Amino acid sequence: MKIGFIGLGIMGKPMAGHLKDAGHEIIVPERKSLGAEQRAAFTVVADAKAVAAAAEVVILMVPDTPDVEAALFGPAGVAEGLSKGKLVIDMSSISPTATKGFAQKVNELGCDYLDAPVSGGEVGAKQATLTIMVGGEEAAFAKAKPLFEAMGKNITLVGPNGAGQTTKVANQIIVALTIEAVGEALVFASKAGADPAKVRQALMGGLATSRILELHGERMVKRTFNPGFRIVLHQKDLNLALQSAKELGVALPNTASTQQLFSASVAAGNGGLDHSGLVKALETMAAHAVAPDPAS
Repeated sequence: MKIGFIGLGIMGKPMAGHLKDAGHEIIVPERKSLGAEQRAAFTVVADAKAVAAAAEVVILMVPDTPDVEAALFGPAGVAEGLSKGKLVIDMSSISPTATKGFAQKVNELGCDYLDAPVSGGEVGAKQATLTIMVGGEEAAFAKAKPLFEAMGKNITLVGPNGAGQTTKVANQIIVALTIEAVGEALVFASKAGADPAKVRQALMGGLATSRILELHGERMVKRTFNPGFRIVLHQKDLNLALQSAKELGVALPNTASTQQLFSASVAAGNGGLDHSGLVKALETMAAHAVAPDPAS
């Protein structure tokens, strides 16, 4: 297939690469940031409008709701290049409410729309093991599923448009609160004089075990906070959770407190760290680090 791909960042670049490896032609908009390798692998056209005009399916993987809106409906955006029967897939993590509006606008142009945010981070994107949670019509999902299978493993059609983004928000609540819990536990154990690496190892054999304890607990102990998934992006996702909860009249008290720790991290200049770096905010409050940072 001819697949347009907008957003060749930490996640998007390997995702587009897997689609290329699966035999699809990848069409991308011109960007100064495109390297020689990408220019050789992908078809480069002028803008998002030209991408949509040339492609059968257009995939977006950009940071936030305004970025999706601009890519779709801004000047020379995707909507201007669409024709009936095409499929738009937004794999960004954005507002479920806004997603429903975007889908309606694309549907009115005679095209299908799927919201298909992902979980698994940079590692999952590189290994093509992403979890993909999808909102949209079954026929559109069936058309897109072979593409999803080139990028991920756990692929679920959750419900209509917006359901994929709602699921991703729920995912981000669980991930954030679990990172916070692991951080609290390791700060507590370290301050009490226990070896945090051995504490983590011991906990990996019990009910407290999780992928987050395994991966992000190790980052906290080894001080490897290069992203992964940046704090500032998880802060954005919890903003979506709290805004959606406000619209629904739902209280998310622990999400709100964890968001304050993300905000403290950003204020301290740590927004570019991996979200496991949330532990640094807890360490500041405890006046104690889980482990010393490596000498710079």
